[in-house]
Amino acid sequence: MEAPPLLVQPDPSDPRLTRRVSGVDHTGALVEASVTVERPLTLYLNGQEVVTMMTILDLPEDLALGYLLNQNMLKRGDRVTGVEYDDDLGVVVVRTEARTDFETKLRKKTLTSGCAQGTAFGDLLEDFESARLPAEAEVRTSWLYRLLHRINTLPTLYLEAGAIHGCALCERDRPLVYMEDVGRHNAVDKIAGWMFRHDTAPGDKIFYTTGRLTSEMVIKTVRMGIPVLVSRSGFTAWGVELARQAGLTLIGRCKGRRFLALAGQDRIVFDADLRYVEEESAKHWRKNSREAEAAGSDGAAG
Repeated sequence: MEAPPLLVQPDPSDPRLTRRVSGVDHTGALVEASVTVERPLTLYLNGQEVVTMMTILDLPEDLALGYLLNQNMLKRGDRVTGVEYDDDLGVVVVRTEARTDFETKLRKKTLTSGCAQGTAFGDLLEDFESARLPAEAEVRTSWLYRLLHRINTLPTLYLEAGAIHGCALCERDRPLVYMEDVGRHNAVDKIAGWMFRHDTAPGDKIFYTTGRLTSEMVIKTVRMGIPVLVSRSGFTAWGVELARQAGLTLIGRCKGRRFLALAGQDRIVFDADLRYVEEESAKHWRKNSREAEAAGSDGAAG
């Protein structure tokens, strides 16, 4: 049975997200290729400038909210009274009912260092030790393999232009929301912002990323309350240590029928018959490479 459509995903045909650029290939032939467009977005929390991010700027409101949540500048229980985006200025302003202590922190940072770059890494770890992920959550290997197939066959900006990272919010074997951006943390933050706006319960969700399973990726997933984190990429030692500390199920190097779980293995239910799981990794990436090469050669001259 065909899976239902995703609630949110990028549109590779959106002319604001990619641009055709001329150049030459390895033979010297003239070609045109699609490249990802990145633009600056300056974020304000109430009246205080927080940070300027480079982003594809498809969902600035979600990105702004998710950034503030994952940097611990905004709490889940805080009441947001407005999110205002100005496309001409490239500015998004998040307004809260009550002032937070981060306005004061940021103002001090600006005066002392001249850089409103957000919170220090120590702020990301605030409340981390007290985080509790649902022990009853599970991830079945049959879900995992179907998820990988469905995510790998989505029409994405990566296939259109490359130079981009992707993340998906999933439930059982179904991807619900897929986000892409030039920075993997932007893609994570957009999903966090979408979950906040739609009051989405995280306890039964799976988070998928194309990026590495670093300490910051683990911290953000735990802050979102999602118990399972999956990636095609590998791990860092501190990422594994923090995942074990928080009780996060951490699954990496997930390609074809292979994966490696280094934390939270008790949540995994091994119910898939590997004889019927296609080893699709090499074939998929060869297919993607051919499609990307064909797209890049469209309009070639001479």
